[in-house]
Amino acid sequence: MTINHLVVACLLLLLTICPSVTYAQKETAETRRYAIEVAGAQVGTLTATRKIQPDGQWFYTLISDVKVNFLIYKLKIYYKVDNLVRQGQLMRSTVETHTNRGDYVSRTEWKGDHYDIVAQQYKHDLTTTERALIDYTITDLYFTEPTHHKRAYAEYFGDFSAISRTPKGSYLAARRDGRADEYTYENGQLVKVIKKNPLKNFVIRLLPAGK
Repeated sequence: MTINHLVVACLLLLLTICPSVTYAQKETAETRRYAIEVAGAQVGTLTATRKIQPDGQWFYTLISDVKVNFLIYKLKIYYKVDNLVRQGQLMRSTVETHTNRGDYVSRTEWKGDHYDIVAQQYKHDLTTTERALIDYTITDLYFTEPTHHKRAYAEYFGDFSAISRTPKGSYLAARRDGRADEYTYENGQLVKVIKKNPLKNFVIRLLPAGK
């Protein structure tokens, strides 16, 4: 084979490989949509998305939009989580909450040898540091069943929730105040969450594809 033929062959090989690589990168984006219910009625939606960045880092977004109006019980919450993950480690998290009771924010950021954590939410104020690497969060629960995890970092609270498996196969994510949310999976996919609330529990159900 001459040098010219070799160059042409190499160019053809690149042209056949590169589109495949570009397509694979696009396919790494995942979006899952859920309905949020209270007492059987849909009151909002939740959308969980993760996407790989050009530099190989993962960007996770969790958006919840809820409006409840039951007689004397009125609640409006827009909740957004943005997580940046590098090689399995949480590097930065921002939680913005907009409610009819005010606006709040929580931030977690890796500083090289520790995390700076500031969580300022409704009736919850925490400023602290954490030296242990965070490799699993509440947002991760929407994409990965916690088969081998004993705790998940709760970005909203700036603290960890203990994870345990129930006899029926679901998982409880328990906070320090004793309240525990329940996560149910089917074939490794999160299909239902029961979030405990003093007045009414919120049920989050996976919507069929295309909904």
